Amino acid sequence: MIQIDDAGSGSLIGGTCIAALRCETGEYYYEIIPPMLYNKNNFKNKSYLYYTTQIVKNALEALEVDKNEEIEICQGYMFEDARKYLKSSNYNFKCTKILDPLQTLIEKTFEEYSISLGLPRDFIIYTKYPFHLKRLLKWVYADYDNRVKFCKTGWKSWDKYSSLPTEVYYDKIYNSNYVCLKCGEKIKRNSRVKVIKVCSGDNFCIYLHDKC
Repeated sequence: MIQIDDAGSGSLIGGTCIAALRCETGEYYYEIIPPMLYNKNNFKNKSYLYYTTQIVKNALEALEVDKNEEIEICQGYMFEDARKYLKSSNYNFKCTKILDPLQTLIEKTFEEYSISLGLPRDFIIYTKYPFHLKRLLKWVYADYDNRVKFCKTGWKSWDKYSSLPTEVYYDKIYNSNYVCLKCGEKIKRNSRVKVIKVCSGDNFCIYLHDKC
């Protein structure tokens, strides 16, 4: 049986992982929809949905899926166009909620992809990635000019959070549980830190090494 699912579509950071798994053998195929397909124009045109269909086609070819082999595909919106393709091509599929073994595997794949973009591993675990938008915004605002390219800028919420005013000042931190959200290294106890205060309805602060 083949399982097909996505991970990361609800994350502000990064694209979306689309993956397929043959459960009996562990054969696994995945691709990442690039973040640029979530910019304003592409998001409006739903380009990411058509890219998803192409990935599904690539996966079926790579795994040499027979038309009679059972396929379970996620019932979510990411596969709206892909399901039409499967139906028109006479594949043996059903829409359902995808669980293990693919669920854990694809979530791990997306986690590693996110780390490759620069998100600290500890930070991802802390945020229970990828659902906490404002915590991910901290990472973006820690190095805004270099990280905006990783964001899904076509989201309506991005209009709200993309140009918040900031204040920068220096302070001393006495706790050792902080990670510098610019370089990703831990901040030592009793260190002088650079603080970026992001001014929104509920202000939040970002802590960096004082030289970062």
